[in-house]
Amino acid sequence: MLAGRRITVRPQSDFRVPEAVEDGLTFVENALIKARNAATHSGLPALADDSGIAVDALNGAPGIYSARYAGAGASDSENLEKLLEDMIDIADDSRRCRFICVVAFMRHPADPVPIICQGEWHGTLLRAPSGDNGFGYDPIFRVPGHDCASAELEPAVKNRISHRGIALDKLTSALDREYPGGAASVR
Repeated sequence: MLAGRRITVRPQSDFRVPEAVEDGLTFVENALIKARNAATHSGLPALADDSGIAVDALNGAPGIYSARYAGAGASDSENLEKLLEDMIDIADDSRRCRFICVVAFMRHPADPVPIICQGEWHGTLLRAPSGDNGFGYDPIFRVPGHDCASAELEPAVKNRISHRGIALDKLTSALDREYPGGAASVR
């Protein structure tokens, strides 16, 4: 999604960065934990995101637990099925939800003013999966204005309008302001 930007992105695996323990209580905290971990182990600026789906009728759940909603090690399909089960008795007009993505950019591990950008993508939950594109909860997220599931969108369209696309657009704008003469090397 950052292709064509003045940013060089390399995966943390290039630097043998161990997985961070995501023990924050918010998307912001978890994104910062992951970015700090990558900056610490790579010695370079780092960006990380934390994202998930928040359902109004479930008081924001699964939220930061989206990837493990059905339990530790649960698959995407198991998480999706649990959400559908939890929503089975919720009326169609009360199935509002939003995908949330928080991206954190840290210039170094002790950065006191990291760049934090958030994107939200509002929609409603479908009652059954539809589509083959995407992952996670995409097959049950109905996209307003497109009258389809996120998993039915072309990847380029999804990348442009999604929570992650919105957050990354904000981040690249912030980086362009901070580094007007050239790109930051990001991990």
